[in-house]
Parts: sequence; C-alpha cells; structure tokens
Amino acid sequence: MIEKLKIQDFDRIYNLMEMSFPSDEYRTYDEQKALLNNPAYSIYVLYNEYQEIKAFIAVWEFNKFAFIEHFAVNPEHRNGGVGAYILNEMVEMLGITVCLEVEPPETEMTSRRIGFYKRNNFFLNEYPYMQPSISRGKNAIPLFIMTSGGKVDEEIFEQIKCTLYTKVYKA
Repeated sequence: MIEKLKIQDFDRIYNLMEMSFPSDEYRTYDEQKALLNNPAYSIYVLYNEYQEIKAFIAVWEFNKFAFIEHFAVNPEHRNGGVGAYILNEMVEMLGITVCLEVEPPETEMTSRRIGFYKRNNFFLNEYPYMQPSISRGKNAIPLFIMTSGGKVDEEIFEQIKCTLYTKVYKA
C-alpha cells in the first residue's frame, strides 16, 4: 500500500534519490527536506512488510495537474512490476492529469525509460523544455514533459511549464 512518507524515513528516501538521479536533478539535503513543509509537495512511499522502501514518488499537486518530480524504485525491487504499480496507483489516486520530466531519448536507458512511461499511459510532448537549475550550483537540463492520458496542446503545455518554473523551480 502506498502511504505518505514517514518523516523518520526521509534520510532513506534521500539516499535512494542520490543513487537514482544525476546530481543536477535533485536539491541539497536541507533544501529537499524543507519542501516537506510546502503543502503542495508530498512524498509517497511503497513499503514492504518489513518497512523497507520499495519505491517512492515525490509529487507536487496543483489545481489542474500534478507533477511527479522524483520517482525511483529501490534497485533490489526493480524489474518486478513495482514501478508500474506505484505509478498507476498514484495517477489513479491523484485523479487529474499527471506530468513528469524525462531526458531526451538519446541513450538506450533514456529510451527505455520513455518506453516504460508510454506503456503506463503517459505521452511524450515534444515541445522545447529546459528544466531550470533545481538548486544553486546545479545546471539547467534539456528535458521533455510526458503527461498521463494523452498529449497536451501547446497552450496547456505552456501553462504546465509556467507553473513548474514559478512554483517548483522558483525561476
């Protein structure tokens, strides 16, 4: 069952984040932890029966859409359907369009990641998009936005981009 992060497990989530993402794609420990005080931001966790973390999804919830900022499956639980399970449960639980960022399909791994999201009812929106620096000293990254349920038109894409730039990245 998916549940909100138990605050005492934040360190384990952050460690999994460090293992799973390039350093330009997550904030410093203190900045990331401080987000837990933002009512729009939540981390949802899938624990196993021993309270070990199988996967987590960090989500920003806005009026018209939700944004999955980080999504990672613990390496020992990968390739067993855990990722598809938690992703689909979250999309259903949120009940609105869900978007997320992906790297351009320039490597086998990035192509496989996009394929995973496509198999789970996400659609690639090929509008130009640059993730602003997530934290001081981090680089901006060229990415694409994928959305649940279907592609979005350029006007909706610009609304999503504007919300992410102002609310998530403070750009």
